[in-house]
Amino acid sequence: MISDAALHPRAILVGIGRAGSGLVITAVLVYVYAVRIAVGDGNPFDYFGYFTNQTSLLTSLILIATGTLAVLDRPVPASLTFVRGIATAYLLVVAVIYNLLVPGTGTAPPWVSAILHIIFPLLVALDWLLVGDRPRLPWRRLWMLLPYPVLWLTTVLIRAVTDGWVPYGFLLPERGIASLIVHIVGLLAAIIAAGALVWTASRSRGVFYVRAAERPPHRA
Repeated sequence: MISDAALHPRAILVGIGRAGSGLVITAVLVYVYAVRIAVGDGNPFDYFGYFTNQTSLLTSLILIATGTLAVLDRPVPASLTFVRGIATAYLLVVAVIYNLLVPGTGTAPPWVSAILHIIFPLLVALDWLLVGDRPRLPWRRLWMLLPYPVLWLTTVLIRAVTDGWVPYGFLLPERGIASLIVHIVGLLAAIIAAGALVWTASRSRGVFYVRAAERPPHRA
């Protein structure tokens, strides 16, 4: 049994890594938005309408919070770790869809795309897989992956028919209802599949163990 005294330095290192990566990604998002404002393209509903930007910002804030708690040697609430698991699944989908289906179609500088679509999702996934400080996520809550993307899709489609703006070409209404249904169902299925991987990984101890998050009683 590893003592809390032995785990504390590890928790600090993990916390610094999480909080630091969250701050870096937040800074990248703010920088790119500032550049857009400078060239007269600062509509926040457009910039943060991208699923990549939304989920990257969300994950960054979660990492800053969990990392700070770890550095302060305070337990991370299980609810916050649960949200981190959801965010991890979202970033997996962001990475797969961008790199396999729509590579190079973004308007951001190449280095920004590499950070948001490759480096950051990879780091977040490795953190979840290798650092064993998360409770087992209950399968009965896997459905909670869906409300956020469904809300995002609904907002995007409303904008598509009102002001004509969509973040990704596969959501253009003029492609036809059949195409929209296929892509929407495919996206939601990919999110559930990514979530299943994250849920499964939560059942492993990992290779770098630190003190686990607070975990309320639940059935897997």
